[in-house]
Amino acid sequence: MNTKFKLTKKYKMWCGIKLWRIKALKDFDCIEKGELGGFVEKEENLSEENNAWVYGDAQVSGDARVYGDARVYGDARVSGDAWVYGDARVYGKLKLELGCFFGISWNKEEIKFVDIPGTNDRIVCKGDIKVSIQDEEETVEISGKKYLKKDVDDRLKELKEIK
Repeated sequence: MNTKFKLTKKYKMWCGIKLWRIKALKDFDCIEKGELGGFVEKEENLSEENNAWVYGDAQVSGDARVYGDARVYGDARVSGDAWVYGDARVYGKLKLELGCFFGISWNKEEIKFVDIPGTNDRIVCKGDIKVSIQDEEETVEISGKKYLKKDVDDRLKELKEIK
């Protein structure tokens, strides 16, 4: 039985999938008992252990998992087979669909540091990821999805400020 959070009766539909609002069942980290969180398709999307949490309007669905001390918030969407863990923060309008994203290095894990072209920043990840930039459109492609370079730059700046 899940003792960290429950699925409420409130839901929203996204691409034909019912996503349930979550509610904390106990105090942990900076979350208070009774606090409403973001949306998940099923309990397995969010770990009962540690301090992982989905906030606000953020969504986690499919076989995606959020665990460890990871946080997903804002309008972010984590779906497909993506895993978000460690001290990772996923927020804004970022959408992760493939690979593992985390904020700390775990023992014996094969991780990649991928440079973001045109910046001095890197993405730390595990799994397949492709990062490229197209100058004429000023977009960055991550795992087959295109994002405005400005949005990626802003997100990285915000991440640095959180630390």
